Amino acid sequence: MAEAIHIGRKISRIRELRGMKQEALALELGVSQQTVSNLENSQQIEDEVLTKIAKVLGVTDEAIKNFSEEAVINFIANTYNDHAASYGHYYNFSPIEKIVSLYDEKVALLERLLESEREKVEILRQTK
Repeated sequence: MAEAIHIGRKISRIRELRGMKQEALALELGVSQQTVSNLENSQQIEDEVLTKIAKVLGVTDEAIKNFSEEAVINFIANTYNDHAASYGHYYNFSPIEKIVSLYDEKVALLERLLESEREKVEILRQTK
């Protein structure tokens, strides 16, 4: 027997994955936190309400209806693994080289500042 679709749980999981608290969702929807809690415990939700929730969560109604934990886990596993370089998501840089580069930039800025201050001092000497 197929598992019954529980829209409320799906909304809850998507909200959690988006890093949103019930209070924030309630505020965006213009309802109380208790109402959001009740919605998340509901197996079915009216289409109009689902559309409003989907908009706040930044997904479509269909994304909520078709949400699957397994799909999320598979997506993460296939996207963020040791073979990420083959998908074009792997960035390699040397932290030490970056630190040296930033230090060199800082030295150059300080040298320009020092030269500017020397010029100011020289102008002040000439005006006396």
